[in-house]
Amino acid sequence: MAPKKIILSNGIRVILVPQPQSVAATVLILVEAGSEYESKRVNGISHFLEHLVFKGTEKRPHVGQIAEELDALGAEYNAFTGQEYTGYWAKAEHRKLPRIFELISDLYLHPIFNPQEIEKERGVIIEEINMYEDTPMRRAQELFGRALYGDQPAGWDIAGEKENIRRITRDEVIRYRAAHYVPGATVVVVAGNFDAAWAAGEIRSTFGALALGTKARKPATRVGKPATRALVKFKKSDQTHLVLGAPACTIFDAARYPLEVLANVVGGGMSSRLFRKIREELGAAYYVRAGVELFADHGHFAVSVGADHAKVPVVMKAILEEFARAGRELVGAKELLKAKDHLIGGLFLGVETSDELASFYGGQEIITKKLESPEEVARRVRAVTAEDVRRAARKCIRGAHLSLSAIGPYRTRAPFLKLLRLPSVI
Repeated sequence: MAPKKIILSNGIRVILVPQPQSVAATVLILVEAGSEYESKRVNGISHFLEHLVFKGTEKRPHVGQIAEELDALGAEYNAFTGQEYTGYWAKAEHRKLPRIFELISDLYLHPIFNPQEIEKERGVIIEEINMYEDTPMRRAQELFGRALYGDQPAGWDIAGEKENIRRITRDEVIRYRAAHYVPGATVVVVAGNFDAAWAAGEIRSTFGALALGTKARKPATRVGKPATRALVKFKKSDQTHLVLGAPACTIFDAARYPLEVLANVVGGGMSSRLFRKIREELGAAYYVRAGVELFADHGHFAVSVGADHAKVPVVMKAILEEFARAGRELVGAKELLKAKDHLIGGLFLGVETSDELASFYGGQEIITKKLESPEEVARRVRAVTAEDVRRAARKCIRGAHLSLSAIGPYRTRAPFLKLLRLPSVI
């Protein structure tokens, strides 16, 4: 069934997505507050705030109460922080929707920020940062953002620096929340098996009386040539984790669909060009993938690989040659159709569950304020031509704009800079 969008008088956006065949229902609350809204001093505060709301509310002041109630409902639940928004969600058997709605609403509306819990949570977040440092596959992605955007919010880590986490004050958390957790920057989504009239009424009575507030805006991202051509981090490891790519369009650009198809052709599955070349032919890597990350005012296209140290030069050569090929040749009809069908299949399989359906529509609304159904997205993907793909490659993948991040036993970036100057780059 088609989603229904309601805008309350105070600006809160409500998205109702009925899925009558589902045995579950999901509540998702999204707010325009992420690392791109932060200043240098408080980088990491969005993520810190996300953690702290679980530590107690006015109604549930004791640590563990929220988790205990959700566990007793048999619910799945979590929260997340990204560059442009933060989310809080829970999913449970559809008959338990009133309880999970009340719980997730309480998290958003009434956190108490107990000073003792703030001090304890600093240690938790620092250990989370340490965990990411010990996960080079993930860490390489964060370093790639820094390589592209440098010292601006789009290039900062979402979790922030440890020094920031140690010094952010309770007052700063409260002021940040007041500046960003306002009705006009909030989306409430209910998806799955539920009564739409009940959900609309419950949301209106719970959120409708919130004061309007004024939303603090995020600074514009400066996009151009990458801030750093190669950002290399030394780590004793059994393989090199490498991300190689370039700035791309925004989420509003029509080129997003050709870029998605291009990523699928290059590294979107086990039959993609680079998977076959790097893993099957060269035996140089286990994971090989290409992807597109698009935001309100920036985006990027990149290939990620975990490769044998000794085979990094040949792996980079394969990636760059494929980049050049994408801008030089038209994708064949059979390969183009396969890539589009693979994308569309993944799209529909991805929205089978109520939580993924909530994320699909909520993620669109929080950034674009516009909803497209899976069918509409599929139609746009099917309309992509081979020339569209080549044009997107030529626009995005240019030699001067290429950048990389790498984690492995390297003391200098010089070898990577040399490889980035290969003549096969467009």
